[in-house]
Amino acid sequence: MTLSEVKNKLTNLDQIAFQLPNGTLVPSHFHVTEVGKITKHFIDCGGTVRHEEVANFQLWNANDYDHRLHPEKLLNIIELSEKALEIGDLDIEVEYQDSTIGKYGLDFDGTNFLLTTKQTDCLAKDNCGIPEEKPKVKLSEVEASSCCSPSSGCC
Repeated sequence: MTLSEVKNKLTNLDQIAFQLPNGTLVPSHFHVTEVGKITKHFIDCGGTVRHEEVANFQLWNANDYDHRLHPEKLLNIIELSEKALEIGDLDIEVEYQDSTIGKYGLDFDGTNFLLTTKQTDCLAKDNCGIPEEKPKVKLSEVEASSCCSPSSGCC
């Protein structure tokens, strides 16, 4: 989900809710403690130099149980961040504290913002000798040719 998509969703909401991948909601008294731009400049294991940028939201819970972040307030924070940090319409990554800081993608189901799981991956599989994943085929769907049929006598 991009920054412009989040801003669009916020204009139509009365309240904000973030849902974790396991279905539980981030407590409603969460804070957005950071909105930022994260730049990653790196080299992959195949020697290719890469550059990635994401917009970042950091969610945090405190013991101020009466706190509620309203959509218009988050929209203002985002717009201020876009100007001050020159953030473009980037994909969003969300940081949230559980047993450690987790990084999530972001989606929306019409009511809640969904924190989606992210996975690591090798970006240079061809240079690392990692074979392409072969398609899985059900034997029941494979047609036997006439030369290998049980009645052909070839076996």
